[in-house]
Amino acid sequence: MEKVFASCAEAVRDIPSGATLAVGGFGLNGIPHNLIQALLEQGATDLVTVSNNCGVDGWGLGVLLDAKRIRRTTGSYVGENKEFERQYLSGELEVELVPQGTLAERLRAGGCGIPAFYTPAGVGTQVADGGLPWRYNPDGTIAKTSPKKETRAFDGREYVMEEGIVCDFALVRASVGDRAGNLVFHKATRNFNPLCAMAGRITIAEVERLVEPGEIDPEQVHLPGIFVQRVVRVSPEGKRIERVTTRPAPASGDSSKGEN
Repeated sequence: MEKVFASCAEAVRDIPSGATLAVGGFGLNGIPHNLIQALLEQGATDLVTVSNNCGVDGWGLGVLLDAKRIRRTTGSYVGENKEFERQYLSGELEVELVPQGTLAERLRAGGCGIPAFYTPAGVGTQVADGGLPWRYNPDGTIAKTSPKKETRAFDGREYVMEEGIVCDFALVRASVGDRAGNLVFHKATRNFNPLCAMAGRITIAEVERLVEPGEIDPEQVHLPGIFVQRVVRVSPEGKRIERVTTRPAPASGDSSKGEN
């Protein structure tokens, strides 16, 4: 089966309104921003996303959020997006917050065909007991809360049951990919990308360098092509840094600072 698509627009053309999407990345690191932009232009709405975070204002998943294309999102961190906060508190967006390690394992489990698993993370909190606000009313009252989850003791310790996540589509970004869909991620860009790719029934990968099958050393493959159905080559340009942090400039005439 030919997996290479000519453009991001072509690759996301059949994503319907109401689809569930697992989207790779961590902050703005390793996000499939070309596929996200193509989906924005495609027009699908009422989307349900699963991602570590929901981008920032005007970038990443934030562009879909700004256009009010996302109805519900599951993630671990949402602190860099003012529009996200506004939509959540005004009742426009449903939000499920999940401990980060639990989210990673829920995606992995879904990709491996495991329906559920037990974890100690969240025991004794609203994660397990229920009551976390998922959606607010416009007047600020709580419209919907998280349900109580099943717990069970193993060797005298309490665990909470979490369900695996499977999505209709997954959007991910890799540094290198071949025509068979095998992917390699550069350093920290690996983050949630392989896990999201595993969780998608149809996984679309944008890659900075497209090579022929066999050019990637099998021992260097981070994600086997069995998990990837579509591949699009994109430019390595256009990446953004979420926060630029630098050291203070040395005082004028102080030659001791800035050495080493």
